[in-house]
Amino acid sequence: MSKKLLSIIVLSIFLSGLGTSLASTTSTKLRSTTPQETNFRQNVYIESHQVDVSIRDQVARTRIKQVFVNEGPTQAEGTYIFPLPSGVTISDLTMYIDGVPIESKILERDEARRIYDEIVRQLRDPALLEYVGTNAIQASVFPIPPNEKRTLEIEYNQLLTVENGLIHYVYPVRTRHLSVLPVGQLSIRVEVESNDPISSIYSPSHRIAIDRDGEYRFVAGFETTNTLEANDFSLYYGLASDEINLNLLTYRESADEDGFFLLLVSPPVEVDTERVIPKDVTLILDQSGSMYGEKWEQAIKAAKFVLDNLNPQDRFNIVVFSTGVRKYANEMQPISEVNDAKEFLDNLEAEGGTNIDAALQTALESIDRERPSVILFLTDGLPTEGVTDTAEILENLENYTTPNVRIFTFGVGDDVDTFLLDQISTRYQGASSYVRPTEAVDEAVSSLYSKISAPVLTNVELEFEGINVYDLQPANITDLFVGSQLVIAGRYRGSADNATLKLSGEVDDTVQTFVYDDLEFRANAGGEVLIPRLWATRRIGEMLNAIRLYGENQELIDSIVRLSIRYGIITPYTSFLITEDDVLSQTGRERAVEEAEAAADDLGRTVSGEAAVNSAVQTNEMQDTDFAAAPLPTMTSPSATTNTTAPYDGNSTIYEPIRIVGDRTFILRDGVWLDTLYNPDEMTPVEIKFLSEEYFALLDEDERVAQFYALGERVVFVLDGIAYAVIE
Repeated sequence: MSKKLLSIIVLSIFLSGLGTSLASTTSTKLRSTTPQETNFRQNVYIESHQVDVSIRDQVARTRIKQVFVNEGPTQAEGTYIFPLPSGVTISDLTMYIDGVPIESKILERDEARRIYDEIVRQLRDPALLEYVGTNAIQASVFPIPPNEKRTLEIEYNQLLTVENGLIHYVYPVRTRHLSVLPVGQLSIRVEVESNDPISSIYSPSHRIAIDRDGEYRFVAGFETTNTLEANDFSLYYGLASDEINLNLLTYRESADEDGFFLLLVSPPVEVDTERVIPKDVTLILDQSGSMYGEKWEQAIKAAKFVLDNLNPQDRFNIVVFSTGVRKYANEMQPISEVNDAKEFLDNLEAEGGTNIDAALQTALESIDRERPSVILFLTDGLPTEGVTDTAEILENLENYTTPNVRIFTFGVGDDVDTFLLDQISTRYQGASSYVRPTEAVDEAVSSLYSKISAPVLTNVELEFEGINVYDLQPANITDLFVGSQLVIAGRYRGSADNATLKLSGEVDDTVQTFVYDDLEFRANAGGEVLIPRLWATRRIGEMLNAIRLYGENQELIDSIVRLSIRYGIITPYTSFLITEDDVLSQTGRERAVEEAEAAADDLGRTVSGEAAVNSAVQTNEMQDTDFAAAPLPTMTSPSATTNTTAPYDGNSTIYEPIRIVGDRTFILRDGVWLDTLYNPDEMTPVEIKFLSEEYFALLDEDERVAQFYALGERVVFVLDGIAYAVIE
């Protein structure tokens, strides 16, 4: 694991003119708490938080700009404490307030801990305890007058190390210690330039956009508004060393539990066209009357994009269908015929019914069994002509389809058969996309085709030696394409210092095998903490889709309830996490299962319509996600739905029923944060008074409790099988 920069800017707030003022910037003097201090975090919020990172050959330069707004009636003053993890060296540190340089000094971990403890004792706010065990940088005090802003700018350098072929950068975006209010605007931009070719690029924490510039450069970005982030921003990138690169990340809570792992598999960013596997592409376009107008124009535009982006050795065909079926050619055509095919499309108009069964069978008639074949199937309606029964259409498809076929479906609008489209894409190793009424058809098709246009390895399989793995997500590994990567999550039993993974696949009907030795599956606790939640999110999505497509299953429902409670993953079908007050007890879990059963029954009942498409989109996104699911959105406020950059008036409702702490999930019940590992039917908590000597003694004994303490004054958590209750 790479050393992490977990440096968090911690703002301790004091109000000037009330009691003893702060001493000089080189020392910190605390005083009695006032009601104004207690309410500070309700009055000051972060209007914007901008992070710009440039990494050159493992040296990361981070530039931060935060704008604080004081909406309180009195002037606010603050001391900045910037915690650093042990072993991380920061250089060239500069800080500015409204463009004016401010002084700072390094606090060793013992001195930082003393300051944290004093702040917690006097302000009764344990948020700082999350950073116990770190060195820190202390900066000077700055005032924020009422109804005014202050802009803080920080720059620093750090050296990132390489571990297991991966470089890891972390930036803290959790800001609850600064304000209980959401950040107005958050943006993170990371630009990387390397002397070595870059392979995988991956964030387990955020859905990043990636822009590659060849093999040696890329930019990753993330933006959002009105947010209280649950996870710090985490970015991994690999240094290429093989033809197909593989990187392994693992996590284990303790040596007594099975571990989690994540595989990143990526081909070269740029390959010779001769190495790209030639493929056949068939476009199936719904030409029915309901497609008339803008939808049909966008469908034609999407088809032309695909035709214009075929590889030199690719072939194609086009099938259009309404009441009847018409195809461009009787057999696959070379790219020399693309211009003629465009003219064919331009002469078509949308009219008639929807004969899906005949369209699929017609397309499959010209499939070449010797070449990888991709079918892009686009429709905006239910089958109304020919065979209309979903089961019969799927049976006919099974009789015609060969193993080399991959089918990707596009449902346009809400009047589509989601069960049919999702079962087709699932059975034939494709993916389902749904284009909502406000979205563009051509953008959805071109986005997907850009990812699958250049296959380099098909029929991919994994074989592990020296380690027992299970529950891989996804269960069926997709083909490997240029410019993309496979993200595979799973569980493992035991441990291994030198496990072997064999990755095999086909290139022009020839099986190639890549061997990766000396893979370490950790035996002890630690690792990338977001992997379990990523795995659980995919697993829940897979089970929800199975229920939706194939019917209710008691075993699946029990598993969904168990994983949802453990990892705090909320869907419309697992709302029991909020509605059931005693969800951690056996009785509460039984009621939760009943709720999930009722929801599962509804889930499998509706085939089409807005609700059905919403269900399909959500479950597919969960099943295919590459980053850990966040809890339920943490706030509702008038400004959140009207003006995303408007200041908060202090009366907005901030509702956080769930908090994620490491790999743990805590649920708020009657003002108490409860660890979902806590079983009230079997555990009697050891009571510890908030801020008592016993409270700090347990912190000294085991620093793991710091992250649990940081939740608040009343917490119940489990540590090594023992429950502890922090009480007032």
